[in-house]
Amino acid sequence: MPDTVNGLPVHPLVVHAVVVLLPLAALGVVALAVRPSWRGRFGVLVVLIAALATAAVPLATESGEGLERRVGDPGRHAELGDTLIWFALPLLVAAVALVWLHRRSPGPAEGGTEGPRTPGRGGVGVVVAVLAVAVAAANLVQVYRVGDSGAKAVWGDTPAATAGHGDDDGD
Repeated sequence: MPDTVNGLPVHPLVVHAVVVLLPLAALGVVALAVRPSWRGRFGVLVVLIAALATAAVPLATESGEGLERRVGDPGRHAELGDTLIWFALPLLVAAVALVWLHRRSPGPAEGGTEGPRTPGRGGVGVVVAVLAVAVAAANLVQVYRVGDSGAKAVWGDTPAATAGHGDDDGD
């Protein structure tokens, strides 16, 4: 993988895919868990987003290692970044499990007199939904932790809006 694209480091570019897609997938998994009726309509889309996010994590990690060789060790950020795949994979599994539960649940009886399908009802469905919400929450927390540590590695305690402006007032 190249280290730069048009002179910009690849890592910040790839990281944005993870920062957008992984929380989006987590929110989608929560939605599928709490609204089983949405699994048929949105389930495949949530699985696709979770798969793309999971695939982007190793790319972000690899590009981060390339950037590390150029600018130095980002400390805790690298350690936390290396753990993110272990959060993304269970999220993908949870999304697939919710969709699988929907597809294996019985549909309405012939003639449609029993009403719409009630996907994921019963003990297994509840357990999977609760685990899915927990995994999604863990992903949101971990994405925040990795991103926060990355921002601190770049900016330290200086807010981005004031970085590089020093004490002079520009006169």
